[in-house]
Amino acid sequence: MKKVLFAVATMMLLVACNGKQNANGADNDSVAANDVASANAENVTYFDAIDKYMVEEIGKNYSDGKYRVPMHNVVAVDESDAKDIKVWADFWLFNYDLVGDTLKCMSGGSYPGLMHIEQNDKGFEVKAFDRVEDGSNFLPSAKKIFGDKFEAFQKINGDENKREQLRAEVLAEFVKKEGIAATLYQDYGWPAKKIATAE
Repeated sequence: MKKVLFAVATMMLLVACNGKQNANGADNDSVAANDVASANAENVTYFDAIDKYMVEEIGKNYSDGKYRVPMHNVVAVDESDAKDIKVWADFWLFNYDLVGDTLKCMSGGSYPGLMHIEQNDKGFEVKAFDRVEDGSNFLPSAKKIFGDKFEAFQKINGDENKREQLRAEVLAEFVKKEGIAATLYQDYGWPAKKIATAE
C-alpha cells in the first residue's frame, strides 16, 4: 500500500532545474522501449515499470546528474487490457548531484504523453510511449493523445502549488530508498529547501 501511495505522490511534481530539458532533442514520436524488458521481476507495479523506462530510456538523453528521479503526474489509467495498460500523464525526469548534504538539480524535463504497459510473467514492461510533441505541435499532439482527458491534463499540469507541496516528500522517499545522505534539495538560482522526513 505504501508503494502505491508513493506512486500517487510522485504524480504531482514540477521543478525548474537549471532550465535544461531533453538534452539531445530526441524525437517526440512514439518511442519503442527496446531494452526495458530485462530485469523486470522487480517491477511489481506498472509505476515501477514506468520509473525504469524513464531512467533507462529517457535518462540516456542526459549526460549530467548522478541520480535520476522519475516523477509522474497521472491524468488517467486504463487497466482493462493487461497486454496494453494505458497511463496518461505528465511524466518528468530530473537529474541531481549530491553536494555535501544537498541534492542539486542539474537538469530535467517534462514528457507528457501515454505509456503503453504490458503485464507478463516478468512483471510489468513499458512497450511504447506516445509523447506529446514540442513547440507549435504541442497543443494539437496533446489533444490527440489525451483526447477527452485533455482538460484534466491541463488542470493537473497547472497545479504548481500542489506539486511543490509533494515534491519534498517524494525526494525524501527517494533518498531513503537509495540510502543517500541528503537533507536538502536545491534548484538552480533558488535557496535550498529541506527534504521532508519519509515515513
